[in-house]
Amino acid sequence: QVQLVESGGGLVQPGGSLRLSCAASGSLFSIYVMGWYRQVLGKQRELVAVITSGGSTNYADSVKGRFTISRTNAKNTVSLQMIGLNPEDTAVYYCYVGIRGTAYWGQGTQVTVSS
Repeated sequence: QVQLVESGGGLVQPGGSLRLSCAASGSLFSIYVMGWYRQVLGKQRELVAVITSGGSTNYADSVKGRFTISRTNAKNTVSLQMIGLNPEDTAVYYCYVGIRGTAYWGQGTQVTVSS
């Protein structure tokens, strides 16, 4: 089993910044993907950013240049630094870990961008 504990999120004004963090524990293997997805009520969950154990990254077009994903393999943590937030970034953000084809999800953390 894999457990994911998220932190960060909250309310921020347009143009502001937030940092999300996620710590993974349990039956982890050395080769796996970590990342973040987000979901707005009534819409499909969408990829925000993912990073492999080797450091390769993939970002949604809508967040490129504003969000930065990073991970610490030794601590099994992944973080998402978000700058230049706008109301369209409002969503529940979910930590994601992919291990050998199996997806694991955190409980989700709300990010609200509003003045």
